[in-house]
Amino acid sequence: MVQLPAWAATAPVLILGATALVLLLIDSIDPDSTNNRLLGGVAALGSVLTVATSIWFLVGGTGLPRAQEGGRGIIRFFGGSETGYSLVVPEGGQIVVDQMALFFTVIVASVLTLVVIASMDYVADHQYQAEYYTLTVLAATGMVLLAMSNSLVTAFLALELASLPSYALVAWLKANRGSVESALKYFLIGAVSSAIFAYGISLVYATTGSLQFNDVAAALTDAGTVPAGVLGIGVLMIVAGVAFKTATVPFHFWAPEAYEGAPAPISGFLSSASKAAGFVLAFRVFTTAFPAEAVFATVDWAFVFLILSLVTMTVGNFAAATQNNVKRMLAYSSIGHAGYVLIGLAGLASGHDAFVLGSAMSHLLVYGFMNTGAFLFIALVEYWGVGRTFEDYNGLATKAPLACAAMTVFLFSLAGLPIGGGFFSKFYLLLSTVRAELWILGAGLIINSALSLFYYSRVVRAMWIEDPDAGLELEGHPVGLYVAVVGAAVVTVLLLPGFNLVSEIATSAAGLL
Repeated sequence: MVQLPAWAATAPVLILGATALVLLLIDSIDPDSTNNRLLGGVAALGSVLTVATSIWFLVGGTGLPRAQEGGRGIIRFFGGSETGYSLVVPEGGQIVVDQMALFFTVIVASVLTLVVIASMDYVADHQYQAEYYTLTVLAATGMVLLAMSNSLVTAFLALELASLPSYALVAWLKANRGSVESALKYFLIGAVSSAIFAYGISLVYATTGSLQFNDVAAALTDAGTVPAGVLGIGVLMIVAGVAFKTATVPFHFWAPEAYEGAPAPISGFLSSASKAAGFVLAFRVFTTAFPAEAVFATVDWAFVFLILSLVTMTVGNFAAATQNNVKRMLAYSSIGHAGYVLIGLAGLASGHDAFVLGSAMSHLLVYGFMNTGAFLFIALVEYWGVGRTFEDYNGLATKAPLACAAMTVFLFSLAGLPIGGGFFSKFYLLLSTVRAELWILGAGLIINSALSLFYYSRVVRAMWIEDPDAGLELEGHPVGLYVAVVGAAVVTVLLLPGFNLVSEIATSAAGLL
């Protein structure tokens, strides 16, 4: 048994915060330095330590009830609850460390690791390298803190910590007009979204007198003292704030612009880690603060998410099918996947809550590797100076077969073919629609997955079947980008036989909520 003080449970977020401070210190000592390897190495070390610590806590039983720890109960925190399902730090406070928080910390930190390793080559010839790594780590810190939030005010602050560095990262290519324009649009829409989210929080506080999730739920059980109309508007505003962060239709307009204008590694970071952070906020809020039995009389948020899920997956996939730009196609594809994950929220009142929510969590983990890997492949192609259209990818496999094989794994796994973990994650989502009797979402999942295979196959065909242009030459084989792309592909493939373990952990974490 490993005995640790209560504050040590927040080690993952503390490691990321300390990493950001170290990067700032290095930059302050020598602000004109472009020591890319040192800066990237510090950022990578911090992200790897965060992944390792989170997995250690997750496997060690952090957040499990004492009676159910069994062989996993190898870590004990002083001051933690002896019978509860999670460790709240400080006890009764604003941060909760449970299996859900640790699961999503693994997702965010894993994506951060891939992005940092790839960025060592991508930003090698650019200025402001220290700012780039610092902002990326700070954004990840906000995302992890969002996963651990136990109150609406902590969630709002964490959301802003994740969002503000993201705006700057999208505009990091200052000489690129498209990058700056995308960042401006992202910032303006994000500012409006934050205002809506904050106003929704204020309405919930006005009706319940509390901001902590459990206290809000307790106040809602006494329906006679809660103004139903004001509460309903507040809940819908919070839904809108979450929808923006997850790029859910109709709050998705910023995503294609931001993903296309941002550096490709940042596009992967935002489309995977940022999306996961938005969803963990939604999962925690709508299972803990707004339980169905207490809120459905005022607003049926499960039905709202059902509509959003169907519309989002359909709009995202049909828009992706009309694109001729590979990066923009992946941007719309990520919107479609947000619709798939929304199935987990739409089915929360079905009586199969743990399985439905666990399936959505499992898909987010697999999606984090395959989608980030796809964007990092685009970063590799940009490094070579190749264009972004489908035609520009013609014959790439003749010059870079290993990287193209990895991209093929990503795309076919995103489509749901049995080549990577995406096959089982989509299958479990489909099974959850059956258990929850959400037949229309099941049909939408099947139809949209079939459509996605069409536009993903266009990229595969261009790389492997079409003849390359006579002047196609690829200069150099950047080690960092190759390691990140191939590493993400290996994990994606390994998640196919290992998906059952992921699903068990995710379902257990969901059930503990």
